[in-house]
Amino acid sequence: MVNGLIKNKIKMKRKIFILIFSVFLSNTMTSQRSPSEDNLGSWLMYFGTHHLNDKLSIHYETQLRTYETSSNFFQLLPRAGLNYKIDDNSMVTAGYALIPTQKGFDEGWGNDMVIENRIWQQFILRNKVGNVSIRHRYRLEQRWIKKVDIIEMSNNTTESEFTYSYKNRARYMLSLKIPLSKNKDFPLFLSVYDEIFLNLSETPFDQNRLFGAIGFQLNKNMNIQAGYLRHRAGELDLDRLQLALFLNTGNKTRKEE
Repeated sequence: MVNGLIKNKIKMKRKIFILIFSVFLSNTMTSQRSPSEDNLGSWLMYFGTHHLNDKLSIHYETQLRTYETSSNFFQLLPRAGLNYKIDDNSMVTAGYALIPTQKGFDEGWGNDMVIENRIWQQFILRNKVGNVSIRHRYRLEQRWIKKVDIIEMSNNTTESEFTYSYKNRARYMLSLKIPLSKNKDFPLFLSVYDEIFLNLSETPFDQNRLFGAIGFQLNKNMNIQAGYLRHRAGELDLDRLQLALFLNTGNKTRKEE
């Protein structure tokens, strides 16, 4: 009986110790979070497709990303490409992007920037299960990256130091579009996706993005989406709001994505 009580007390002490240690570890990890993790950032996005004929179309987009909800520049991403429609369910694209990124929180435009020239190719495959539209996107990227470091000299002047690198990356996105309303006058839908980024020339894991949004189909060629992104970038866990506009123009309208 006495031995049983002693064992129970020891077990209880262990549990209390583990609980205290867990709380301490959690607080320590929280205190070590970066400013970019502690702030809710935003991505404002525009995606356009201009159709030239039944097979060819031009993809163009612009994304403005900030560390905080409405301020503190992080990244500008203009991207364009040429689409070729294989059939109603598949398409290939090749394109280019020029991407300035501010790696330092609250540094602003122009200080210690990273400039990336990127060539990319992708294949999109679509299918449908019931009323749920499914899209698989496979993308390859060739990335030429120039890092600019501003160095303060002893004579109170500054100099720019440039570092160049080249990287290859693969990406896979699985996205779903689920109708929420049967009312044609108020066509709401749910948009969700998960995308993983894998480096091909160094440590494999690069990023993962998990996203959910409510969308509204304004007409057959235009919709808007507003949602939340959980972004794992290296060792950072980022929370971002997204607001996006999608527009189709030209001779033909693209199949719904």
